[in-house]
Amino acid sequence: MLGARPTGHKRDVLKTLALILPGAAAALAAAGAVLLSPWWWAAAVPSAALVLVTSYDLLQRRHSILRNYPLLGHLRFALEALRPEIQQYFIERNIDGSPFDRDTRSIVYERAKGTDAEEPFGTELDLLRPGSEYLTPSMAPHPVRADPPRVRVGGPDCTEPYDMSLLNVSAMSFGSLSANAVLALNTGAQLGGFAHDTGEGGVSEYHRRPGGDLVWEIGTGYFGCRTDDGGFDERQFAEKAAHPQVKCVSLKISQGAKPGIGGVLPGAKVNAEIARVRGVPQGETVVSPPFHRVYSTPRELVSFLARMRELAGGKPVGFKLCVGSRREFLAVCKAMREAGVTPDFIVVDGAEGGTGAAPLEFADHVGLPLGDGLMTVHNALVGSGLRDRIRIGASGKVATGSDLVKRLVQGADYTNSARAMMFAIGCIQAQRCHTNTCPVGVATQDERRARALDVGDKAQRVRRYQEATVKSALQIMAAMGVDDARGLRPHMLLQRVDPHTVRSYAELYAWLAPGELIASPPESWAADWKAADPDRFTHSTRRTGR
Repeated sequence: MLGARPTGHKRDVLKTLALILPGAAAALAAAGAVLLSPWWWAAAVPSAALVLVTSYDLLQRRHSILRNYPLLGHLRFALEALRPEIQQYFIERNIDGSPFDRDTRSIVYERAKGTDAEEPFGTELDLLRPGSEYLTPSMAPHPVRADPPRVRVGGPDCTEPYDMSLLNVSAMSFGSLSANAVLALNTGAQLGGFAHDTGEGGVSEYHRRPGGDLVWEIGTGYFGCRTDDGGFDERQFAEKAAHPQVKCVSLKISQGAKPGIGGVLPGAKVNAEIARVRGVPQGETVVSPPFHRVYSTPRELVSFLARMRELAGGKPVGFKLCVGSRREFLAVCKAMREAGVTPDFIVVDGAEGGTGAAPLEFADHVGLPLGDGLMTVHNALVGSGLRDRIRIGASGKVATGSDLVKRLVQGADYTNSARAMMFAIGCIQAQRCHTNTCPVGVATQDERRARALDVGDKAQRVRRYQEATVKSALQIMAAMGVDDARGLRPHMLLQRVDPHTVRSYAELYAWLAPGELIASPPESWAADWKAADPDRFTHSTRRTGR
């Protein structure tokens, strides 16, 4: 049996094996050589990854685009992520960018660096576009003042008045900004002799260390003078307000970019340092309500401001708001008159003002723009006979000398700037303030990112920017034939109403005479003045039918 010859079928199989086995062996040897080759792995691994990604895209249920266009759909998300940078660097014109166009950012950068902020060949703006504004030059311009004027802030009840610069650092809290950013801003304020608003996050060591003048802002969270249950602590307030570096105290009623809304600081962000500055428990979520506990009526607001000034040892006290209802502000004016008590200053924040984060609907649709708010507050104070006791600050998209002069024409005594000061210390308008990934270390608590901001260099930039911008404003006023802000009048600011018509602010808006609301309110103000109630903020009206 063992020696038997194979049958015909078996012979065919053996012959086939004899032919295949050498080839298979050779193929295996070649495959082994390929598997050992790094080039094969270089091609195989990415291919396998692409297969896995494609498989995942087809199976996942979150993105319809990826299910219909696996792999290729990721390109859409990549381009969307890069869209702001592509828009800013390759598409937008010098006058197109928002919130600040490239021309405005460039002028801030150049002034901060001490280089020429001048442009050749003429304006790129369409001066015939409706809404365009023009300041009126004089045929007899004045010499430019060598000494920038100061604004005395302090009414009859203030015992320690403060001389405010025409341009100051607006409210930005430590926590929203990095420690290095706060140090640079306050050092710049100290070098240039202007004020630095702390924002509502409390007075940190980074505000105090350089020694610059401070306006201590207190919001609804009462950070830095807060009781355990979130109320206002008079003892803590008096102790901190007595610090010689604190020149003024400001009660924040509302913020331009998000009026009438509170805030939440997640517990994960409340580290030991922020907890110490704000006076809150470390690691616990902190809620800032949209309303104040210390008042609920205009009378109570005025009374609390008087109490703050008393606790602050007679230092200037004021409040900040984004104007909404003219009737409500008139109610505060009536409360001031009846109590015989006024704040030393009011800061008007415009709806175009900046913020670290705000709901889009609030930023776009709630509150008056700065110009309208300024003219409302200025006229209300003039008409109620209180303007000479109260200074008005303007905060909201003030970046250039012309911005400053326009706000003075509209009723302000001085201005504050936040985002332009951020540009001066390196902000590139990446608009990632709320993500903790600011690429230049300004609006972040990431130490690795924040270390990129050199305090000494950026402090000098803040000083130079503020100095050059005030100088620019003085040059514009001199060209208008004015020595200082007291000589500016509404007829000096023009606005194009349509392609064929230009009107001055004196013609476009009603400007009240001192005490006019008390003596004989004009028709356009009469209804609001009559309805304004010093004992309530909201005026109830009966609605009939829908």
